[in-house]
Amino acid sequence: MPRHSAASPIYTALARLANFNSGRRVLLASRKTSSSSARSSAKTRPFLCLALFRILVVVTAVFLFPPAIMSSSSSSSSAAAASVPFQSPRKVVKKVLSLSQSEGQGATVRRSIGGHEVRNLDPFLLLDEFSVSKPAGFPDHPHRGFETVTYMLDGVFTHQDFSGHTGTIRTGDVQWMTAGRGIVHSEMPAADGVQKGLQLWINLASKDKMIEPRYQELESKDISQAEKDGVAVRIIAGEAFGVRSPVYTQTPTMYMDFTMQPGSQLHQPIPEGWNSFVYIIEGEGVFGKEGAAPASAHHCLVLGAGDGLSVWNRSGAPLRFALAAGQPLNEPVVQQGPFVMNSRAQIQQAMEDYYYGRNGFEKASQWSSA
Repeated sequence: MPRHSAASPIYTALARLANFNSGRRVLLASRKTSSSSARSSAKTRPFLCLALFRILVVVTAVFLFPPAIMSSSSSSSSAAAASVPFQSPRKVVKKVLSLSQSEGQGATVRRSIGGHEVRNLDPFLLLDEFSVSKPAGFPDHPHRGFETVTYMLDGVFTHQDFSGHTGTIRTGDVQWMTAGRGIVHSEMPAADGVQKGLQLWINLASKDKMIEPRYQELESKDISQAEKDGVAVRIIAGEAFGVRSPVYTQTPTMYMDFTMQPGSQLHQPIPEGWNSFVYIIEGEGVFGKEGAAPASAHHCLVLGAGDGLSVWNRSGAPLRFALAAGQPLNEPVVQQGPFVMNSRAQIQQAMEDYYYGRNGFEKASQWSSA
């Protein structure tokens, strides 16, 4: 049965009834005469019937018309809860503007995760928004101990590695590369003009750092997509709107590209306990809570704990952003350039393996990209 506070309308009505009956008993006792008990009962019966009728009216009103009794503040809080369907909405706890810097050979990147303000966000090590024109690029370089995810926003990039793997990714394509024990590769622009994209680095658990390298490559047409109420999403990893990506994530990860039309809103669940962030590609939007100040392009928004993210596009133009979330590994992170391990000794070992061509780098000394 439902429980009620002592101040509820039901308890107020019962208290009034008790006072009423007490007064009636005193009045009847003072007026007691030698009349028969049958006649006294006949006189009091109409008053008892009236009292019972009043109780019936109050109880019916409480249960059939609760909004009339609820305060306006309770109504407004209920409406707010219905508009944000999370018990613990994630809010923005840090906002970082990603500034341009040089990287590779003549390339320009905007680094957010992995920069001075956010060294890493377990399991994420780095996020670069890159802009590259020929002849600049990222020539031959090694990796060990993590994964790189390259997502093309505009243009064409070619990839080659020392095992003979080659590939070309175009606008909307993604390459998910697990470096594992070691890869040497190049990433270079393959068309005229400016080639743009995002590259995300995801750490591997200590037990996975020395696994064999592998690739998952998806063309734009093969990336899972969904659309609802003015919000379109490309699901690189994870699930949104009931649609799941086919990509396998060695470290549990969700990674999505959202585009929101003016006036739309989004409520995207995120597993509790995972670290998450947003990177705004273009436009501006309100993230985390309705009263927050809008955030604009090239900002990285680190999100706090909770079970989901709410976003509102109140501008007159589309809003596009990437959302990434991952299960933290809670392990030591020691990074030296393209090597990410768990200890300084393991970093030293990786550098020696690369230099001497062993433990996964056997082909390094004999190979160079075309």
